[in-house]
Amino acid sequence: MTSTHAFWLAGRQATGEATFDVTSPWDGRLVGRVGVPSDAQVEEAVAAAHAVRDEFAATPAHVRAAALDHVSKRLVERTEEIARLISAENGKPVKWARGEVGRAVSVFRFAAEEARRFNGGEAQRLDTDAGGQGRLALTRRFPKGVVLGIAPFNFPLNLCAHKIAPAIAAGAPIILKPAPATPLSGLVIGELLAETDLPAGSWSVLPVANDKMPALVRDERLPVISFTGSDKVGYAIMDSVPRKHLTLELGGNGAAVVLADWASDQDLDWAATRIATFSNYQGGQSCISVQRVVADAAVYDRLLPRIVAAVEAQVTGDPSDDTTDVGPLVSEEAAKRVESWVDEAVAAGAELLAGGKRDGASYAPTVLAGVPADVTISCEEVFGPVLTVQKVDGEAAAFAAVNESKYGLQAGVFTHDLQTAFRAHRALEVGGVVIGDVPSYRADQMPYGGVKQSGVGREGVRFAMDDYTYERVLVLTGLAL
Repeated sequence: MTSTHAFWLAGRQATGEATFDVTSPWDGRLVGRVGVPSDAQVEEAVAAAHAVRDEFAATPAHVRAAALDHVSKRLVERTEEIARLISAENGKPVKWARGEVGRAVSVFRFAAEEARRFNGGEAQRLDTDAGGQGRLALTRRFPKGVVLGIAPFNFPLNLCAHKIAPAIAAGAPIILKPAPATPLSGLVIGELLAETDLPAGSWSVLPVANDKMPALVRDERLPVISFTGSDKVGYAIMDSVPRKHLTLELGGNGAAVVLADWASDQDLDWAATRIATFSNYQGGQSCISVQRVVADAAVYDRLLPRIVAAVEAQVTGDPSDDTTDVGPLVSEEAAKRVESWVDEAVAAGAELLAGGKRDGASYAPTVLAGVPADVTISCEEVFGPVLTVQKVDGEAAAFAAVNESKYGLQAGVFTHDLQTAFRAHRALEVGGVVIGDVPSYRADQMPYGGVKQSGVGREGVRFAMDDYTYERVLVLTGLAL
């Protein structure tokens, strides 16, 4: 018998009247059964978070930091167990799942550090004009209120961490909704938070169904929403609550630009290996996976066969096997969608150089060249192990090709030239530019987010804390400055 995983309601375990099954996308086996909160339980969690918001904001920094440190350390202790859980519910190869646990460890550690030093404090003399004589302004940051965090399936632990940890560090209560396909990793965070001394009601982890979210999104007691997912859902949330504060981490169409000066055999081997790895890691189910390669004509003919060979060398199969590089997508439906997009591109004249085959929820690592600009896979986020390669003439054409996308999350530029790096930083319409590597690099402490249809706001612990708080000024009068 499979026991039912409890959810976390206002800091305590609870079970609902209904349950749902979490199954492996690799072999369909039952991974876990999860309790579903009733409407009354969801209301209880929201009411508790709203009621505790002032108390939690005033909680001493060392209390919040100690709780975050505790979660970080406990994640280290349970790394292998949690990695296996991520792999089972998500289909992520276990070697990548271990890396995800390691990143979550860092997120909670960074949040503990920020909790100890975060106040936004600044003293400003106001006697720069006569009317301000004897006056001093002090600025501090205070939570905007309860955060509703909505996490996706592709990083079921670390992207839950990116919602929860900054909120706790800033003293903002949070209600986390993990993805329905992968709730178990988020519930583990609840287990670890329950071992701390945080105030009851300051956090909940509620695996509610997607169709229950509109009511939560509209609830005025939840003034801050942090959402990671598709642009369609993200902008629907924005349209429904235009007066709320939103952080939206949405889709991408990540481009790796390989310029003419990246020309030695060593350069091209490195670029091809990185491109192949990060077009296929997580099954391509990452907003910053490499979906497009934009290569200068000077290196294109030498780079393309290297990319194809490196992609074909990716080991596909059972995600629980340590040697597997590429596992299944999150569902067979997701794989069928990727298959249809590739088939559409090939029918329109694209050249299939590798892959192009589906087996259940798995899709073979795929390389396409000569892809028409108007097919779906050129315009949308594929969220699968598919790579398109495009030849351009010169830097300006390469940067223009990157900017043609409606998305603007991150871009990678392979160049040795510092001036080119600064031109890329200025010219590319993205939230982050990575020089000498693929767009898939993310350090969890750096600002992360996009422009255009890739969203609004920034994550990265300190930057999310800024999003969850606002500045309040205190003016002191009658001082001898």
